Amino acid sequence: MSMAHKGTRPLETPRLILRRFTADDAQAMYDSWASDPEVARYLTWPPHESVEVTRALLEDWTGHYAEPNYYNWVMALEETGQIIGNVSVVRSDERIDEVELGYCMSRAFWGKGYMPEAVSAVIGYFFTEVGANRVSAKHEVENAKSGRVMQKAGMRFEGVRRQGFLGNRGIVDVACYAILAEDWKKSLDERR
Repeated sequence: MSMAHKGTRPLETPRLILRRFTADDAQAMYDSWASDPEVARYLTWPPHESVEVTRALLEDWTGHYAEPNYYNWVMALEETGQIIGNVSVVRSDERIDEVELGYCMSRAFWGKGYMPEAVSAVIGYFFTEVGANRVSAKHEVENAKSGRVMQKAGMRFEGVRRQGFLGNRGIVDVACYAILAEDWKKSLDERR
């Protein structure tokens, strides 16, 4: 088993373009979601105090794009190019060909189906292009909306890790989800 890493490549969905971040995205990212305490509530990083914090983060992120095993997409609306969130790999386990996804999005776009659309595209990329066997994600138990994103993207609930996550709210229980390549392929066949 061995994933054939290809890095962050552009992906398209009916309503979104998933692309690499650029330094020019700093102000829009800061304004849209990075400075919002409600967005950061269930994450591991605090809201950004200034656009300079966002700019420094993007300089770090964009410096990793040359690495074939680095994955971090910004979500842009297909019609306008406005950036609204991101999806990235937060952990990878080469021994079992697994990637774990993390994501966040501007509160103005919550509940409109954009995140399941983006996560589904990323899952498809990992199964068809990279050769992953398993794509997983987790969320704080109290953040049920994130769990619905995972379910809509085809992931199955696998259980709760009690006190298994350290985030902005301290040590908390997390719900774990995953989808296997064989499950994903089977669901594609069933839709045909």
